[in-house]
Amino acid sequence: LSAHMDGVEPCGGTTVIQKDGVLYSDGTTILGGDDKSGVEGILEGIRLLLEEGAPHGDIQILLTVCEEGGVNGSRCLDRSKLRSDVGYALDGEGAPGEIVVGAPGQKKYKIDIIGRTAHGGLEPEKGINSIMIAAKALADVKRYGRIDEETTCNIGIIGGGKATNIVPDLVTIEGDARSRNKEKLEAICKEIVDTIATSAEKYGAKAEVFVDNKYDSFSVAEDSDVVALAKAACAMHGFTPDITVTGGGSDANFLNAYGLPSVILGTGMANVHTVDEYIKEEDLYNSALMVHGILKAAVK
Repeated sequence: LSAHMDGVEPCGGTTVIQKDGVLYSDGTTILGGDDKSGVEGILEGIRLLLEEGAPHGDIQILLTVCEEGGVNGSRCLDRSKLRSDVGYALDGEGAPGEIVVGAPGQKKYKIDIIGRTAHGGLEPEKGINSIMIAAKALADVKRYGRIDEETTCNIGIIGGGKATNIVPDLVTIEGDARSRNKEKLEAICKEIVDTIATSAEKYGAKAEVFVDNKYDSFSVAEDSDVVALAKAACAMHGFTPDITVTGGGSDANFLNAYGLPSVILGTGMANVHTVDEYIKEEDLYNSALMVHGILKAAVK
């Protein structure tokens, strides 16, 4: 049973507001349901099981750090300590009953556009303006955003320049690409970085490209044991199973890479990574019931 303990900014000093069965922040921070709701579901689900005195097999709990920004916590765990047969990452946006059986891999890229500095007022002709060249190179990128049903890419950060009277000699462009198909992921990442690098050089600058494979995609069969137990938990507590796929990464990506068949379970978190985030109290209770049901079903 896995969940992550970190969140995105702004996350410090959260004030929780309860209204009509829904939990919100006060609007100055995120709520942090991503992924406090997963931690709560695990702990409360196990508490219910122990309170009943119900029989159960071995249970491993994995609470990770640094999931946001690249799933770096589970990337660095000691995989030799994983002894489980199946895994569940409580980190999905759907209501309890959601069972995510596929997620994309991700590549992050950074491209440095290197020009030449000069005084912007006295001798700008001696410089090579990396900002202007970066703009032209980005304009040559034809495909971004949603590529197809399983592939996306995004250019998310651009930065450079030191002062208005200095021709800038360095601009850095950063982005990522994701796909549930490894070949498509390789292709769209290569297309973007090659386009930007080639264009930059065409316009007189140099380009240095750095690509980091953050994590691989996973796909779990719908008739697998890990899905069957989740479905049994749904039946036990009256939830409708929703077998689906997602466009984001989670600890389940690395758990599957380590040979532990794992799916993502929905906890009901909504509008995550924004100050408008919220979660229904009912979904908190039901996440615990999903964990409780899985553990009871696993005994059978």
